[in-house]
Amino acid sequence: MIPYAEARRLISEAALARPPLPEENVPLNEGLGRVCSSELFGREPIPPFDNSSMDGYALAHARAFGASGAPLTLPVLGTILAGDPPLCRAESGVWKIMTGAPIPAGCDAVVPVEQARELDGGRAVEILKTPNEGDFIRRAGRDFGAGAQVCPAGTVLTPRHLMALAAVGMTEIPVRRRPRAALIATGRELTAPGKPLAPGKIHDASSAYLAAECARLGFAFDFHGIIADDEDAFASRLDYVLDEGYDVVLTTGAVSMGDKDFIPASLKSLGARTIFHKTAIRPGRPILFAEFPDGPFIFGLPGNPVSTVVGMRFFVTPLLRVLLGQPEESPIRSRLKYSVDKPEGLRCFYKARRHELGSIEILPGQASFQIHSLLSADCWAVLPEEGEQMKAGAEVDVYEA
Repeated sequence: MIPYAEARRLISEAALARPPLPEENVPLNEGLGRVCSSELFGREPIPPFDNSSMDGYALAHARAFGASGAPLTLPVLGTILAGDPPLCRAESGVWKIMTGAPIPAGCDAVVPVEQARELDGGRAVEILKTPNEGDFIRRAGRDFGAGAQVCPAGTVLTPRHLMALAAVGMTEIPVRRRPRAALIATGRELTAPGKPLAPGKIHDASSAYLAAECARLGFAFDFHGIIADDEDAFASRLDYVLDEGYDVVLTTGAVSMGDKDFIPASLKSLGARTIFHKTAIRPGRPILFAEFPDGPFIFGLPGNPVSTVVGMRFFVTPLLRVLLGQPEESPIRSRLKYSVDKPEGLRCFYKARRHELGSIEILPGQASFQIHSLLSADCWAVLPEEGEQMKAGAEVDVYEA
């Protein structure tokens, strides 16, 4: 049994020894949830020209008032709409201008319509408030300068990233290929949801979670069914899966110390190299990590559902982040609202909920079979190995649920 930090180091080393997932180009409208494979830069300034941030009147601010300081009445030279080409005339008057329209040459301020009064049927205007240079003008490049970085490599593209990339004119995005994951569930006790439960049976909850979590993360996922603790059947199913080009193969169950926990020996007989088996964590201690030469990585996740969740969140996902070229995830630090007991020597991943002022509460129902407390959790509190209790107010690492 190895410490969690050592397990994570071994995962990173194994992933870094492989080339990153290959790059492909996708249209902008297919980029949601994808991971960009290189830095993305704009080519021109955004906005590309000085423009008005208000409906009003563009003018040279120094000409807005006479020697006495009294408001001036100025002729309206014309109207500039959003989308019009920039005008190159500078005259002793004002231009009626709409939001987003280019600022004409010779003008350095905009007076909003609320600070002016139209005269003579709109052919003249009285300026009611002294403008300052630059008032209500969006300068060229104020949002993005020419050549500015829009997204660093490894960014998971969200709607706001796609908005920014569209603003700088990108139509195609270089991204990493989606990771491909496969699952083989094991256990004589497992029954697919929707089927009646015979005595001694339970519904297979972990497979539904893994399928949904992979979809949420943007990974391609295939479920290859339930194997009822039969080593030969498992070997046959895995042999088929290995030919399908997956990046990661997940199994659930059969990795502990029971009579039917055959996966470690089965993987070895099939040519896999076990990198570690069993880590000093709770829940999920029996987790196994292996790899096939020139083949997929294998995670043997424990059968209890919350152990499956912890294995996916804190072991599988970090490996795939490396393959996608993403930086290591960083936790935030929060204080415990109440004291909590823990086992000595184990890194504990506890379901938790945020409270006011940034504190977190460890929820009741932390056993690895208890799914109900996942529904109340909005984060994971990660407690260090040392000690049998953490006092209220102690700082811990916190990760998104």
